[in-house]
Amino acid sequence: MAWIYLAVAGVFECGWAIGIKYTEGFTRVTPSVLTILSMIISFWLLSAAMKDIPVGTAYAVWTGIGAVGVAVFGMVCFDESRDILRIICLLLIVSGIAGLKLVSSSS
Repeated sequence: MAWIYLAVAGVFECGWAIGIKYTEGFTRVTPSVLTILSMIISFWLLSAAMKDIPVGTAYAVWTGIGAVGVAVFGMVCFDESRDILRIICLLLIVSGIAGLKLVSSSS
């Protein structure tokens, strides 16, 4: 269950990272509230996952999911660069996340 918490925490990390763009410096109420809620949920799920997953592994996976998710979202929704080297780098992050899961001794 800890890995599910961690994956969902990573998705909410993407949500708040993207949400910050829409808050306009936290001057827009609805995007600000949604962003802050995403932050709270993300941190809560990360802390729940860390009960069973080592802190270094959990944090690396959490940030990796966030980094890849936000970068892909940027490519799809904000027309950011889709350069092959950028995509290869993102795939390296994904392989690192998968590797950490494979070598983890927790559930």
